[in-house]
Amino acid sequence: SAAITAAEAGARVALIGACTLGGTCVNVGCVPSKALIRAVESLHHARNAARFDGIEASARVTDWAATVAQKQALVEELRGAKYADVLPRYENIDYIAGHARFGDDGQLTVNGEVFAAGKVIIATGARPHVPQIPGIKSVDTLDSTSALELTELPTSMLVLGAGYIGVELAQIFARAGVAVTLVSRRGVLPEAEPEVSAALEGYLAEEGIRLIRFSGYERVSQHADAVRLFGTGGEELRAERLLLATGRVPNSDGLNLAAAGIVVDQRGGIEVDAHMRTANANIWAAGDVTGRDQFVYMAAYGAKIAARNAVAGEARVYDNAHMPWVVFSDPQVSGVGVSEAQARAAGHEIVTSVLPLDAVPRALAARDTRGLIKLVAEAGSKRLLGAQILAPEGADSIQTAAMALRAGLTYEELGDTIMP
Repeated sequence: SAAITAAEAGARVALIGACTLGGTCVNVGCVPSKALIRAVESLHHARNAARFDGIEASARVTDWAATVAQKQALVEELRGAKYADVLPRYENIDYIAGHARFGDDGQLTVNGEVFAAGKVIIATGARPHVPQIPGIKSVDTLDSTSALELTELPTSMLVLGAGYIGVELAQIFARAGVAVTLVSRRGVLPEAEPEVSAALEGYLAEEGIRLIRFSGYERVSQHADAVRLFGTGGEELRAERLLLATGRVPNSDGLNLAAAGIVVDQRGGIEVDAHMRTANANIWAAGDVTGRDQFVYMAAYGAKIAARNAVAGEARVYDNAHMPWVVFSDPQVSGVGVSEAQARAAGHEIVTSVLPLDAVPRALAARDTRGLIKLVAEAGSKRLLGAQILAPEGADSIQTAAMALRAGLTYEELGDTIMP
């Protein structure tokens, strides 16, 4: 995104990368995970067809390796369509395969050789986090990348972490027939509204996903037939595989950023100002390497701002106030704006509305009333401040709330809007 934007602005661009071409979304994130989510969703729908009187259906996994191969074929197709086939259209972009870092004198280098560049944008993304649990290095763990590449399903799995990655992956493998235990310190989707988190936790439990809270992790060990995880309270869990879903960390280490005067936060995220500029006036950063808003659309958005500001001398500002987000669990979780707790902490006098889906005729007709909708508004002005949706198609609905927030609509104006 940054390279194309800079090229279209007239710059001569070197796109430097040492790994697989393309970002997290196509290669190891959105595309492969959502392909498998949809695959196992077909199993769930068949198994629950009896909710309609007079209908019976069944489904099972017959060849998981084939399912994964189909997913990988899509990944490779989109890698070409979105990246490899696009770059040759720009004569002023050179793709350079190599390791870039800053030398001790602060100059950019590629494979150890000085590489002259007037402006630099760092967009090196992030990788799965490995928690500091004693014994973790001796265990053959899975992460969000390797788990989506498994061609054989284990009989049982511990998923460590119940954020959006942990929830999505736990449900994929549970629906595929794996006995899944979801382990966390703060419960399911702790950043979501409490009503949403509690409801989703119940739905996951109904699907057979075991939910365990640990106050802390004492150690983990590998045995011939199982991985054993011990909690600080004396608890012990065991399963065939352990999947780590404890977040992601920016790929900022190894770049020698300090030599270039670039500052990072405690988690390694490159600190940037509102214009995506680092502490070095000639260097910008965008995407997951900044440690915030780790969504593909926000990475592309930030990269375009960084490129325009770097190349065209503009002063565009990164604005995430109306950023919608989605967790592709089933039911899906989506949100935009502030939560009730965030609104109160900001000093707003608020009103809220929580509507369960059993009050929605469309959900009743589908015989699937899992979920709810929560709205947060300012009491005096009636202006909408935030919304969260837990529903089978919740991802498709949140953009309405995002546009309402961006337009400054009140909840009355939103209610008066005609929708099909």
